[in-house]
Amino acid sequence: MDITVCEAKRQCNLIDPALFSLDSQGYSNIGIAREVPDGDEDQAEQGMHACPVQALSTYSD
Repeated sequence: MDITVCEAKRQCNLIDPALFSLDSQGYSNIGIAREVPDGDEDQAEQGMHACPVQALSTYSD
Protein backbone atom coordinates (compact mmCIF):
# COMPACT_ATOMS: atom_id res chain seq x y z
CA MET A 1 0.00 0.00 0.00
CA ASP A 2 1.38 3.35 -1.01
CA ILE A 3 -0.42 5.82 1.23
CA THR A 4 0.94 8.74 -0.80
CA VAL A 5 -0.98 7.44 -3.86
CA CYS A 6 -4.33 6.46 -2.31
CA GLU A 7 -7.09 8.92 -3.24
CA ALA A 8 -9.91 7.34 -1.20
CA LYS A 9 -11.75 6.06 -4.27
CA ARG A 10 -12.88 3.09 -2.11
CA GLN A 11 -12.93 0.60 -4.98
CA CYS A 12 -10.92 -1.96 -2.99
CA ASN A 13 -13.42 -1.69 -0.13
CA LEU A 14 -16.29 -2.43 -2.52
CA ILE A 15 -14.60 -5.74 -3.38
CA ASP A 16 -14.15 -6.84 0.25
CA PRO A 17 -14.89 -4.44 3.14
CA ALA A 18 -13.35 -6.76 5.72
CA LEU A 19 -10.08 -7.20 3.86
CA PHE A 20 -9.84 -3.59 2.66
CA SER A 21 -11.00 -1.56 5.63
CA LEU A 22 -11.09 2.23 5.48
CA ASP A 23 -10.18 4.96 7.93
CA SER A 24 -12.65 7.66 9.01
CA GLN A 25 -11.85 9.74 5.90
CA GLY A 26 -12.37 6.87 3.45
CA TYR A 27 -8.72 6.05 2.84
CA SER A 28 -7.51 2.48 2.91
CA ASN A 29 -5.86 1.56 6.19
CA ILE A 30 -4.59 -1.80 5.00
CA GLY A 31 -1.03 -0.83 5.89
CA ILE A 32 2.28 -1.92 4.44
CA ALA A 33 3.12 -5.59 3.92
CA ARG A 34 -0.13 -6.88 5.42
CA GLU A 35 -0.53 -10.63 5.21
CA VAL A 36 -3.53 -11.87 3.25
CA PRO A 37 -5.49 -14.45 5.23
CA ASP A 38 -5.56 -17.94 3.74
CA GLY A 39 -8.48 -18.28 1.36
CA ASP A 40 -8.73 -14.53 0.66
CA GLU A 41 -6.10 -14.43 -2.09
CA ASP A 42 -8.61 -14.02 -4.93
CA GLN A 43 -10.42 -11.19 -3.15
CA ALA A 44 -7.10 -9.49 -2.39
CA GLU A 45 -6.08 -9.73 -6.04
CA GLN A 46 -9.42 -8.31 -7.20
CA GLY A 47 -9.23 -5.47 -4.71
CA MET A 48 -5.68 -4.65 -5.74
CA HIS A 49 -6.66 -4.47 -9.42
CA ALA A 50 -9.80 -2.43 -8.62
CA CYS A 51 -7.71 0.49 -7.36
CA PRO A 52 -7.89 3.16 -10.08
CA VAL A 53 -4.65 4.81 -8.92
CA GLN A 54 -2.73 1.57 -8.30
CA ALA A 55 -2.01 2.32 -4.65
CA LEU A 56 -2.08 -1.41 -3.84
CA SER A 57 0.47 -3.97 -4.95
CA THR A 58 1.75 -7.42 -4.18
CA TYR A 59 4.72 -7.82 -1.91
CA SER A 60 6.92 -10.81 -1.36
CA ASP A 61 10.24 -11.42 0.38
